[in-house]
Amino acid sequence: MIDEPQILHTTAQPIAVVRLTVPRSEIRTVMMPALTEVRRALAEQEVTPAGPWLTHHLRVDPHVFDLEVGVPVWSTFTESGRVVASMLPAAKLARTVHVGSYEDLAYAWSEFEEWIAAEGHECGASMWECYAAGPESGPDPSAWRTELNRVLVQ
Repeated sequence: MIDEPQILHTTAQPIAVVRLTVPRSEIRTVMMPALTEVRRALAEQEVTPAGPWLTHHLRVDPHVFDLEVGVPVWSTFTESGRVVASMLPAAKLARTVHVGSYEDLAYAWSEFEEWIAAEGHECGASMWECYAAGPESGPDPSAWRTELNRVLVQ
């Protein structure tokens, strides 16, 4: 289930990330270790994340995930190991919130992209998910919230 989508214009947002290119089947085994790396590197530098963790998909491919796993930041930090600085783009984008389990995200994205097309917009290559509330918030998936963002061609 998704909330009513919106079209908005965003400003660029600095992010601290680990970049990954992995087969789709491996995504669940590499995401959390990458996020742990980012959080550890920032904590060592006393840099506080500026929002919830996210995955920034740089291209859409049904078999390979080319993405960044990380958090938004407001202050600078020193790159460390695989943890590097990146940026969510300033863009015209469509945004909605998926309410429910992560297992339903593929369906939520499909519903969201159908809405985008029905509204006459064309999707760009970049997209990201912000995990506002998930398993760390409690075991009931009906309370989980994942923000879906899709860059639009202007």
